[in-house]
Amino acid sequence: MARDRRPPLLRRLTSRAGRGDPPENAALADELRERSRATLHDRVHRVRTAFGLAVQAGLAAGLAYLIAHRVLHNPQPVFAPISAVGTLAASVGQRFRRTVELIVGVAIGVLVGDVLIYFLGTGAWQLALVVTSAILLTIFAGASVAVVIQAAATAVLIVTLSPSTENLEFPRFVDALLGGTIALLVTAVLLPLNPLRVINRAARPALNLLADQLDTCAHALRERDRGAAQRALFRLRENKDELTALGEAIEGAKETITISPARWHRRSELTHYAEAADPIDRAMRNSGTLIRRTVTLIEDEEPIPAPMPDAVAHLAESVRLLRHEFAAGEEPDKARQRTLRAVSEAGRAYHEGVGFSGSVVVAQVRTAASDLMVASGIDQEDANRLVRHAFDEHHRTPDSALTPQPPTAPPVG
Repeated sequence: MARDRRPPLLRRLTSRAGRGDPPENAALADELRERSRATLHDRVHRVRTAFGLAVQAGLAAGLAYLIAHRVLHNPQPVFAPISAVGTLAASVGQRFRRTVELIVGVAIGVLVGDVLIYFLGTGAWQLALVVTSAILLTIFAGASVAVVIQAAATAVLIVTLSPSTENLEFPRFVDALLGGTIALLVTAVLLPLNPLRVINRAARPALNLLADQLDTCAHALRERDRGAAQRALFRLRENKDELTALGEAIEGAKETITISPARWHRRSELTHYAEAADPIDRAMRNSGTLIRRTVTLIEDEEPIPAPMPDAVAHLAESVRLLRHEFAAGEEPDKARQRTLRAVSEAGRAYHEGVGFSGSVVVAQVRTAASDLMVASGIDQEDANRLVRHAFDEHHRTPDSALTPQPPTAPPVG
């Protein structure tokens, strides 16, 4: 019998059709539509994020082909546009390195290919031996994965095209150099992207993820909904893609501002963003501890003072305000005020009385708030002082376990 390859949710929905269970079918249909909307939104966002890179790659490929064909009189300038696209396809922030890797990879591939072809000729087994030798040589030399791939690809081209194309080696060198140079020229001068716009687009998913899961946690605290808190915890742990995209965007923006005179005036703004990446990462990890302890708090039926969910909700709103003020190029004063309000509500909750896990939730509100204050541009020492003052408005306590933890401290159990 043929295997049903439909998504599990769709199979469940169609299998229940006609069973007289309309409410559950309606719920499943709503879930399916919600997932479809989320998938479409994610795809549109990825297209918007990659649009500038796609235009840069197209322009670089066209220029590389034109110059190699018209200026260098190469009748078949295949390698130049490939090198240009390969450079731009590298992780943003590593395009200088990718250009060098292209040249090194080509050199090794040409060397291995020429030597083995000279002694062994061409054919299927010779091709296999050339590729294997090129890979092993580059790995022995300690080269990166990109160099290994480039060397192997060049070796393949040398073996397969040499019988029909004479003097392939030198044009391959020139094309690789030309393509990489054109790619850098397009990135730096002809079509430099707005680095802050790139970072804003990359930061939005990470900050939205953090804010949404903190909101879910606040709701779970109000309703004592363990399942909601657990789902928020699972979702927040899946933040690798968002943080990776943000880190790469920052590295790409640094590269753009370094090599593009048109973007030099953005250096101070970029510095602010670059310094915010690490504390945002720490805020995510500390929020994960907060939500994990929320799950335990609900399981143990500890008291939940009314200000506790309010504190978490204010923390979520402070993340949204930080995202908005970053995007608008404004000083994040509103985000700071809302962050301190979250700490103040946490102080009220602690003053009214909490259990063990509740005290950890309060502590993590303070720690995450300190991270967000640092992300907004406040010095770590000043951020800790402001957070301590906001908390002590409702509860005075000497140095305690509630003091924000240093970044390297392990998360509270």
